[in-house]
Amino acid sequence: MKVDLTDNSEKKRFEAEVDGQWAFIDYIRTTDKIYLTHTEVPNALEGKGVGSALVAETLDRIKDANLKLMPLCPFVANYVKKHSEYKELLAEGYNV
Repeated sequence: MKVDLTDNSEKKRFEAEVDGQWAFIDYIRTTDKIYLTHTEVPNALEGKGVGSALVAETLDRIKDANLKLMPLCPFVANYVKKHSEYKELLAEGYNV
């Protein structure tokens, strides 16, 4: 699945509308790091790959922005653990 990801900097979240509902990842951004704090997918969208697509698109954005990742959200941390290609994004000293 692919989602149309938007960086809603006013709400400090990456978000995507899927089937008329919003899925999102909240973040805190500093100069060179981004902390992903919470992922939310509406119940009606669970099990359809929306969460994973949301995380993958977000991590690609983080990579393009040359930011270091601090995955505080367990869903994001688990995704990075399973997809080793994103481990290079982790901030120094951070392990999943």
